[in-house]
Amino acid sequence: MNLIIGLLIIAIGAFCQSSSYVPINKIKSWSWESYWLIQGVFAWLLFPLCGALLSLNGTGGSFGDLLSLMQADPKATWLTILFGVLWGVGGLTFGLSMRYLGVALGQSIALGTCSGLGAILGPVFTGHAADLTSSVIIGVVVTLVGIAIIGIAGAMKSAALPEEEKKKAVKDFNFGKGLFVAVLAGFMSACFNIGLSFGQDLFLEGTKPIFQTLPATMLVTFGGFITNACYCLYQNAKNKSWGDYKQGGLWANNLLFCCLAGLLWYSQFFGLSLGKGFLTEYPVLITFSWCILMSLNVVFSNVWGIILKEWKGVSRKTIAVLVTGIIVLIISTFLPQLL
Repeated sequence: MNLIIGLLIIAIGAFCQSSSYVPINKIKSWSWESYWLIQGVFAWLLFPLCGALLSLNGTGGSFGDLLSLMQADPKATWLTILFGVLWGVGGLTFGLSMRYLGVALGQSIALGTCSGLGAILGPVFTGHAADLTSSVIIGVVVTLVGIAIIGIAGAMKSAALPEEEKKKAVKDFNFGKGLFVAVLAGFMSACFNIGLSFGQDLFLEGTKPIFQTLPATMLVTFGGFITNACYCLYQNAKNKSWGDYKQGGLWANNLLFCCLAGLLWYSQFFGLSLGKGFLTEYPVLITFSWCILMSLNVVFSNVWGIILKEWKGVSRKTIAVLVTGIIVLIISTFLPQLL
């Protein structure tokens, strides 16, 4: 039962993350850099801080104790933040991949790269390469195969649709530029799991297993916020878009949807922490949990892609390839436990 509950919680988090770009479509009259910064305040600062505070429940400790714990192991703390800064580059380019390729194809390519590298490099960088059993490696390979199949469906879509139709579905569609950005986003986004691996012991004694990765998540997202904030403020200056923040009549609407987008985005890592707490009896799935999350993110992102009509007008053959890739990804989430 714990296995099912753990996977279900991770799936709910993945669904929320894949839905996080939908509220952004409701933001009015702000440039990309302005709404990206404001939603980042919620996604990478406020909600992760709430998660870290929640991890103190039942420990008898205070937030000051949590800070003292991080100061007691400065190497782990700063490495976690450093890889968060690197992940921030992935977060920036991840948003651009949606802009050039759309939700479905952009997330598929970026998350595919992120999934494989994150699952493997996390244990390798922290000296736990022995955790990469054959079951885990096979699971990673199957995940990449599933994402590759979806990528093929995306390429088929790109080749078949006239330019006018592409622009209707994704306003700034550019397959070549989008492919480069998405691969870069995936490579740098893998640093998130590396950061989590370095910070895996940064929790107070007595912390419930379901909350143990939340302090490390806060540190990674803090590092990512630094990168994103610097870039967004630079773009505000470059594009002279400071006026976005002066539009008082838009703040209520835009702040609401930025908050919702941030909450949905953070839910994936809150769900990952809770889900792993139920998978403590399944060490293979604990190691593979990053791949599970990324696989389900791709599945749900493509569901949203269908709902948002990004696949409208493509052939039945293309849809069949897309569905095949989704099925492979679903199988990959529990395959390592069967081997």
